[in-house]
Amino acid sequence: MKTVTRSIAFSATLAAGLVLSGAALAQQPIVVKFSHVVAPDTPKGKGAEKFKELGEKYAAGKVKIEVYPNSQLYKDKEELEALQLGAVQMLAPSLAKFGPLGVKEFEVFDLPYAFPSKEVLTKVTSGPVGKNLLTKLESKGIIGLAYWDNGLKIFSSNKPLKGPGDLKGQKLRIQQGSKVLEAQIRALNALPQGMAFSEVYQALQTGVVDGTENPPSNMFTQKMHEVQKYAALTNHGYIGYAVIVNKKFWEGMPADVRAALEKAMAEATVFANDVAQKDNDDALAAIKASGKTEVYQPTKDEMDAWRKALLPVHKEMEARVGKEAIEMVQKVAAEMGYK
Repeated sequence: MKTVTRSIAFSATLAAGLVLSGAALAQQPIVVKFSHVVAPDTPKGKGAEKFKELGEKYAAGKVKIEVYPNSQLYKDKEELEALQLGAVQMLAPSLAKFGPLGVKEFEVFDLPYAFPSKEVLTKVTSGPVGKNLLTKLESKGIIGLAYWDNGLKIFSSNKPLKGPGDLKGQKLRIQQGSKVLEAQIRALNALPQGMAFSEVYQALQTGVVDGTENPPSNMFTQKMHEVQKYAALTNHGYIGYAVIVNKKFWEGMPADVRAALEKAMAEATVFANDVAQKDNDDALAAIKASGKTEVYQPTKDEMDAWRKALLPVHKEMEARVGKEAIEMVQKVAAEMGYK
């Protein structure tokens, strides 16, 4: 880990030098390195490219946005440290990554079956609850700019999946660091395996893990369906991202440039969230068409069994996530007619 930190610190020093030299030469554009861990043709990947397109357009040559997908620069566990040190300026990590950073309230998004509808989720992320959570990142040297959707997760395995008992004893890959996701897998009597996203395909291929949970778009673009025989449309959890930027870098930008990038981010967010559902629908259809993964739609009784197995995680994790954060989400749902 020390080697990784030294490497990031060196990159940060080099980046700082480049920013300073850019400031000294008015004609030089400000470089924004936007790093992420998924493929370019995912909802997040497309959102990042749209932000690059719009940001460079609206900043009128004053900014150059470099997008680095597929963990080209940093893996999941390294990227937040890289951002804080200034080695990269922008990320879009999954919301599960902020718990280990010390902002545990974000793990409310990891709770299984926490959002009864897409409308409730959107109301949370676009309203006061979502904005309040983003402000908690500022003490970590991070500014939160937007929430981007991916979609609802499904379980996959090399054994048939119909009910929660089918995962008993299996090793399931989860995102690193989330205690809520660990508790979720243990509630199914399975074994949680935290692992970098870039390593999952090989781990599935070699049997290091037996299965995983992902939205269909992630599963398909990483070719996980080629090494998983079964999937169940459990839609048990949400994967979303927060687009974040290094606070010192962001606040040090000229006001007009920052305004241009804020406009670009607002439009890229609408775009990214619009394509997320379609991409997941298309990916699921492609997985089915491949014939390599048998996709199962649970019956109503089976879905009730999944919920019954997983909902106790809410109470178990209340002390960690914070009762207030959970109640804020429940309040939004209640206001929209859900009990």
